[in-house]
Amino acid sequence: MSTPPAGEGPGDPADQLPDVAPRLRELRRNRRLTLEAAARRAGLSPAHLSRLETGRRQPSLPMLLGLARTYGTTVSDLLGEQPPERDPIVRAGRPEPVAADGWTYHQAGAAGRVMQPLRLDVPYGAQGDLVRVHPGEEWLYVLEGPLRLNLGDTGHLLGPGDSAHFDSLTPHRIAAAGPEGTELLFVHTLLQSSAAELCLGGGGHRR
Repeated sequence: MSTPPAGEGPGDPADQLPDVAPRLRELRRNRRLTLEAAARRAGLSPAHLSRLETGRRQPSLPMLLGLARTYGTTVSDLLGEQPPERDPIVRAGRPEPVAADGWTYHQAGAAGRVMQPLRLDVPYGAQGDLVRVHPGEEWLYVLEGPLRLNLGDTGHLLGPGDSAHFDSLTPHRIAAAGPEGTELLFVHTLLQSSAAELCLGGGGHRR
């Protein structure tokens, strides 16, 4: 007797998952991805993804995580769970800022959205050599201080009032260009751009 594939055996938690097939199909079509392209990004075969979309197979939990990343959404969204109503207003000082690797992040939007706005305090010398590559888009607007932005092999010096909007599959570095540091508004999306057909190989740095 053959052994069921991992995540598809009797009694597996995936057996109790709601029917996600229509949502998987809807998300792929909304992202304008072919079955082959979506399967490649999720690490599945096109035939397996087709079975998931038609309800002939239930995804394992690791598969759900991979598919959520592929479509720029959450596992809760794939499962059809209704998120609590979000307050559209973010008051000054709430929530508390978060410091990581020298940068200070001030949340400027609701959590769990595809578009994530932040206000960043970037001290001089912090993370200046970190190159980031990941699917999505980024937009930034300099509030105070000079900013050094490297996109691929091109360097840009930005001052207060300057902004930049770029595909984040382009290797990029962000650093304060002066000892006074810099402050900027920053927005990034989790949606993959048309250029995301390129294989990153998992080498991009997460923000």
